[in-house]
Amino acid sequence: MTLTITDLSCRRGETTVLHGVTFAVGAGEALVLRGANGAGKTTLLRTLAGLTPPMTGSVVPDLCAYAAHADGLKGQLTVAENLTFWAHVFGTRDIAPAVVAFDLAPLLSRRVADLSAGQKRRAALARLPLTGRPVWLLDEPTVSLDADNVARFAAAAGAHLAGGGSAVIATHIDLGLPGAATLDVSRFAASHAPDAHDPFAEAVE
Repeated sequence: MTLTITDLSCRRGETTVLHGVTFAVGAGEALVLRGANGAGKTTLLRTLAGLTPPMTGSVVPDLCAYAAHADGLKGQLTVAENLTFWAHVFGTRDIAPAVVAFDLAPLLSRRVADLSAGQKRRAALARLPLTGRPVWLLDEPTVSLDADNVARFAAAAGAHLAGGGSAVIATHIDLGLPGAATLDVSRFAASHAPDAHDPFAEAVE
């Protein structure tokens, strides 16, 4: 399944940040988003995830799993309870493969509120394979992870791609994903193509 983005314009608040974004990511492929802080990487991912409506353009398909800066876990529940909840939401039921992929077995009975930042991040990322969604949208997924767990995440992402999935990842590190392409989002900065209807467009960096 190919993720196709056509002539997408994205807004942050009242400001047009990106304009004319067009690319495609095929099955088994990863696209790494680059750009300075504030360039629009998070804005683009939120738009692709359907959290912020696009101003113009289209995203096909919309079967995406999104992992943002927030971990999205219930602190008073255990790791096992959190993962089981998400597995039931998406109908995948079995959490065992995700537990193995992110080395969570020793943490299953612990409350999320009692975990370190890195442990919370691993538990949050373990939700991705539970969704069964073909497209992963990832915003700095390796924040708070040590080198061993960055490698675990890269292996999980590689397995997703090998299984025919795809990924769009905002990251400043090299995850070693075979054949990953790179896209600098600054090429789509709205300041390069001002919107006559947007008085804020000229101010976008």
